[in-house]
Parts: sequence; C-alpha cells; structure tokens
Amino acid sequence: MRGVYLSFPSWGLQILQCRSLSEVEELARKVSESISVDGDSIPFFGGKSIEALEEFKECFIDAVASSMLGEAYTWTWKTREAVERLVKALGLKGFTYPREFKSFMEDPRAHLKKKIFNYVYDLARGKIGFEEFTRRATAAIRTSLRTNMRTAYQVWGLATIMALLAEQGYQLAYPEHGFISFDRSGKQRLGIIPPNAVLGNPSEGFISFFHEVPRPLGWEDTSDLQRVWSLYTALRPDAMVYSGMILNIVDLSASPPVKRPDIILEFKELEDWYDRVRDLKGYFKKPLTAEEWRSMWLEGLFEGLADIMGVKRSEIREKVREARSLRLREHQLVRLYKNVYKPQRMILVSRAQVPQDIKEELEAEDIEVYNNIGFNPENLRDLAEELRKHASLKGAETVTLRLDIETARKLQHIMQRLNTKTIQELIDRIEVLLGEGGGDRIQ
Repeated sequence: MRGVYLSFPSWGLQILQCRSLSEVEELARKVSESISVDGDSIPFFGGKSIEALEEFKECFIDAVASSMLGEAYTWTWKTREAVERLVKALGLKGFTYPREFKSFMEDPRAHLKKKIFNYVYDLARGKIGFEEFTRRATAAIRTSLRTNMRTAYQVWGLATIMALLAEQGYQLAYPEHGFISFDRSGKQRLGIIPPNAVLGNPSEGFISFFHEVPRPLGWEDTSDLQRVWSLYTALRPDAMVYSGMILNIVDLSASPPVKRPDIILEFKELEDWYDRVRDLKGYFKKPLTAEEWRSMWLEGLFEGLADIMGVKRSEIREKVREARSLRLREHQLVRLYKNVYKPQRMILVSRAQVPQDIKEELEAEDIEVYNNIGFNPENLRDLAEELRKHASLKGAETVTLRLDIETARKLQHIMQRLNTKTIQELIDRIEVLLGEGGGDRIQ
C-alpha cells in the first residue's frame, strides 16, 4: 500500500503513514484542530490547512482503495492506448468522453478527490463525524471506481474492434465531422437515437455502433413523456450493432421501443462478474396502471424474466406490484437481454476467464462467449472479423470516401488527364479504356 508521509511540526503532527483508517482518523483530528469554524459552521482555511486537506484526501483514498486505484491507472492507460490507435487508424479529428469519465481518464486519483470533496468539507466543519465520513466517502470512491472502470473496458473494447475494422479498410462514414463521441449526453434531444459511429467499406458495406442504448428522448409535456416512457424503463446493454447505415433506432411502436439489433455486445470487466447480482427494481419506478400492464413491452419483459428465473409470469407481476426487488445474477441478465431484444447474435466479451459451467450455460442459449480477453487487442480480431460478415449497404444512398490530401490530388490529376468532371464520369471513362485494352495507358 502506498504510504503518504505528512509532517506539520507546528501542529505537533509527526511523520504518519496512511496504512489504516485509524491512522487516517488521527490525521483528520489534527487537521480539524487547525481549522477555525464560526457560529454558522462556516470553516476558515489558511494556506497550510488547505494543503493538509488535500493530503488528507490522498491519505484516505490510499487507505480504502489503493489496490483498485493502481489497477485504475493501468486500465486508463490501456484505454487511452486503444483510443489513440483508433484515432490514427480512422484518421479522426478527435473524440469525446462523458464528462465524469473524461475526468477519471485524465487522472483517477484527482477524480476521486473531487468525489469526496463535500464529505471532507462537512467533516472539517464538524457537520459529520469520522465514522459517517468514512461510510459515505468510501461508498463514493468505490462506486466511482467501479462505474468508471466498467466504462473504461467498454470503451477499450469498442475502440479496439473499430480500429481492427479500420485496418481492414473501413472508414468513418458517420459522424461526418470526424469526431467519435463515446458520450450520449444530449444526443437524443431531436427525438432520435443516433449511432456513436458508422464504419463503412465500399466493397463490404456499413456497420453502425450504438454505445449504451436505448436512451430516453427529449420531451416537453405529459403527452410527450407518455409517448417515450418506454425508453426510460428499457434495459440497456453495453452496445448494439446494426448492419448497414442506421442513423436512428427509435421505434416507439415496437417492444422494446428500438429497431431489432443485429448484434448485442456485452463487456464484462470484473474477475467474478458472473457472481454479481443486479437489482431490476429501478426498471419499474413508475406506478403501473391497468393500461401499462397490457403494454407489449412489459408483457415481453415479464415473460423473459419468468423464463430466466424459472417462475411463473404471475409471480413476477406480484413482485412488481409489491415493489419488491427482482434480482438477477449478471449471466442471467445477459440472457434477459437476448430474450427481450432478440438480436441475431448475442456476444459476451469477458476480460477474465469464465468458469466452464457458466460458459456452457450461456452457449446453450446461443450466447457467444469471447473468453479471457484481457487487454490484448489481438484477442478481439476474430470478433471484428465476425462483425464484418454483417456489413451491408442497407440504409445508405451513397458511399463517402475519405481520402488524404495527396491521394485526392492524384485523383484530381487523373480526372483532368481523362477530361472528366465527376467520379462517375471518371469510372465510366476508365471502364471504356479498360474495355479497349487501354489499361496500360492510364498513368
């Protein structure tokens, strides 16, 4: 464990190693003694006390999460490496992350210090005691680490798959501005769910990638909200992949309310992900009326849940009415995604080794398992090749070619030599020349 050494002689605090919470508590006491608080519980910080609070944050983070933090730095480095490879392979102008994840990627430790800022402030002014501070701050740190490391592995996987496709001749067809966004914030304000990226190969077709969908659409009044409510309660796999150029997957007449995906990708970053339990209570937050019970989506969800849990559909209904939790293990949730969305292919990518019995259970449900992937890009090459089989020209009216400046200049030179003004004229002219045996004359 990393030791943080502090020395504040004026406070009587000698060198202290943050190896346990008891040592952190002692440091907290010394720091609090250095801070004056007025009658309204407003603390006054001097230069040294602010410095001490920063050291205290680091000390506390080390005491409760040093091993996870070290792993987080490794994962962010691997993810950054994958995204940089993607930028180079596709010739991107840039990329964007969700705000919280961007902060985490820049510096996990600094991000965690932000997450406990308010708790440290309340501790310093005596609003909460050390025990309550520890409980709240530890929960915030671990939740942030779990959430951001999960996102990191998803981004690593998607960036790696797209980079492998780019190395096989695929180009970025959407967004046209050349920035890939791994963030969905604000993307649905126009009433559509657009892809994060569409990659295309003129000879094979397009593949559309949607990260963390479905997502709610923008709404203004009650009727709007009622219309899009199913998107609030829809299950959200890690990624959906569609054959062709698909620029909007919303289909409010369907159940669930999106176009049927060709492929669902689910990434599992934890060593023991299959032992984790997910609580589905949040998907039933809205009071359920008689009309909603008749909803096709709920009927489909109840049927899928009943199948996964081995109970009657009526038992699922009763649990929801009583606001009781519906808890599934993660590998059961993967099966539920497949049952509800009915993709052509359901693919699970596990960073760690999956026990044989879990793997067999998933494969028995036609769920493909890419096992023990780690952070090795080569371990996803076969998966990228499988995605190529789903490329198509569906939804595309034109094919856009992205050329570097030098290639574009050469193309323009050839068009001038052959007295053509458009690409179509150039192709027609070349076909004529080749038909006349004049291929050797094209230089």
